Amino acid sequence: MPKVLVTTGGGDCPGLNAVIRAIVKRAEQTKKWEVYGSMEAFNGVLRSPKEILPLDDEKVAGIHAKGGTILQTTNKGGPFNWPVKKDDGSWTAEDRSDEMIEYLKREGFEVVINIGGDGSQQISYDLHKKGLNVIGVPKTIDNDLASTDYTFGFQTAVDIATDAVDKLVTTAASHHRLMILEVMGRGAGWIALHSAIGGGAEVCLIPEIPYNLDKVLNRLNSRYNAGKGFAIIVIAEGAKPKEGSIMSRESTEVGYRNVRLGGVAYQLSDQLKKAGFENDIREMVLGHLQRGGTPVAYDRVLATQFGVKAMEMAINGEYGRMVSFLDHEITSVSLEQATKGQNLVDPNGFLVQAAKGVGISFGD
Repeated sequence: MPKVLVTTGGGDCPGLNAVIRAIVKRAEQTKKWEVYGSMEAFNGVLRSPKEILPLDDEKVAGIHAKGGTILQTTNKGGPFNWPVKKDDGSWTAEDRSDEMIEYLKREGFEVVINIGGDGSQQISYDLHKKGLNVIGVPKTIDNDLASTDYTFGFQTAVDIATDAVDKLVTTAASHHRLMILEVMGRGAGWIALHSAIGGGAEVCLIPEIPYNLDKVLNRLNSRYNAGKGFAIIVIAEGAKPKEGSIMSRESTEVGYRNVRLGGVAYQLSDQLKKAGFENDIREMVLGHLQRGGTPVAYDRVLATQFGVKAMEMAINGEYGRMVSFLDHEITSVSLEQATKGQNLVDPNGFLVQAAKGVGISFGD
């Protein structure tokens, strides 16, 4: 029987388990495919002993309602950057992709279904170019993957962020405070934009629209001067002022290649105080709460559709492609197309204009 290997890479995301479950259930209907999972993305294949486990109906029963991933995940290591400790204690990275591809083919794996975000899909594309049959499934709470209108996990993250705005409103109103909520979003401000509209924030700051501090200050002062003694700002972690840069620092974690973002809420608070804003300010960094917990129904449904589609693509031999949700249809695009660019907020798009239409300032 042909084998399919399922991997989950990058950050965890509500809905991952629903994809895994859908793949297994669709495969079992054929009675011709065996499904396996690699622990922590491709690291389970690269480790010795291997960490690969069979997946069947019993193992995936009920997991669609659970957050995280039963296969665990990582954004470190991988076939092209496997960390190796040298004799002097320092670390280097090795390309073990050829070794991994040879092993998978020798063990009878017909195709790999790789569930992940932009970094994971770049790995998918690079492996496909080296001769491995790969199908990608888009995953990110940031909703920033090109060639798909939505990714699962995004709606859950938006609901969590919007709920946080709702809760901050009551405490802000009680104390006449300005509350600054920092949400995830490295290069794309989708979570910030949706939760700012859904929660009724006064200011929304996103990476796609560098902000002018004076305009933010004017919006806040106009609200306070109108007798509304509190305000809410939602800011994406990748937002930056027009004359400045994003808040980031290099990671000291072995094998982690991205810079670490976070703290922009405190930076903005300090900027406002120095600019003369006199009212109380409190900051809240929502952090990993956005990607944890039970996926909402929308993400479970979308993830299930993605999983079924991915397995049907495997059955039909449609390799080198990524599942996609385009124009309300579950379809697929080439991995080459999927890894070109990002899905970013259009500063001139209707969603931004709608936000401005209800008085939300972007500091522009």
